[in-house]
Amino acid sequence: MLEAERMNLATLRQRALAYAELMRLDKPVGTLLLLWPTLAALWIAAQGAPPTTLVAAFAVGVLLMRSCGCVINDIADRNVDGLVERTAQRPLPTGRVTLFGAFALCTALAIGALGVALTLNAPAIRLAFVGMAIAALYPFAKRWTHVPQLVLGAAFSWGIPMAFAAATGTVPPLAWLLFAGSLLWVVAYDTEYAMADRRDDRRAGVKSLAVLLGRADRAAIAALQCAALAAFIGVGAVAGYGIAWFVALAVAAGILASQHWMLREREPAACMNAFRSNAWVGFALFAGAVFEHGLTGKQA
Repeated sequence: MLEAERMNLATLRQRALAYAELMRLDKPVGTLLLLWPTLAALWIAAQGAPPTTLVAAFAVGVLLMRSCGCVINDIADRNVDGLVERTAQRPLPTGRVTLFGAFALCTALAIGALGVALTLNAPAIRLAFVGMAIAALYPFAKRWTHVPQLVLGAAFSWGIPMAFAAATGTVPPLAWLLFAGSLLWVVAYDTEYAMADRRDDRRAGVKSLAVLLGRADRAAIAALQCAALAAFIGVGAVAGYGIAWFVALAVAAGILASQHWMLREREPAACMNAFRSNAWVGFALFAGAVFEHGLTGKQA
């Protein structure tokens, strides 16, 4: 009897770990890449003093939406992931999670994210529905176009207009400038991510900018990063920011420059390391917004 109980507990633990892996809870970089620009926007919109309830709502919402997006992605890619070395051991292609279980988890996460969104004001709620639609579209964009990174860029940057709407009730031009910079940055780092899978993606018929660009990939990434930094500089200029913001951008630029050393041989593991380092770029943006306004909040 005791042995049977141990076996049941072990089975439950393995199943829970499989569902956690499906949500990418074991890989927090993606959550951080979504969280930092969203919080930076919230700090900018609220002049450095966002309500604790808003910070909590966006933090929880980011986790739920990123997890939901990962489940949608794996459902869409369930017949492809097994052909790609890096994704072959994911829960769906290995059978550790059933398709029904994945749909059930996706539904629960979407309901949870919607519940969080409904605590926000009306303008932010309307934007939340648009964001959900963009997130659901991304996995299928890889079937239709070589630029699914643009869709991901919009999805991962959508927290920016939502943050402004939630904090101020409006989405000013400053928010869209920050959104544009974030979108360009996301396209760049997701191209780094796609570089790691390029060989397998070609064989599996998956489209991406890395596949489309070939040997022009690094030059394109550099151009996107420069354009993103230019947009972030514009944010600082429009907002009247001082040294804290621009020091943060200098740190971000240094991290972005270091990625090109990692990418020099286009080796898959190095491409993934370059991708992961973008979490620090996002943190630099957030830190710049926080210190620009002061830890207790002040007018720019």
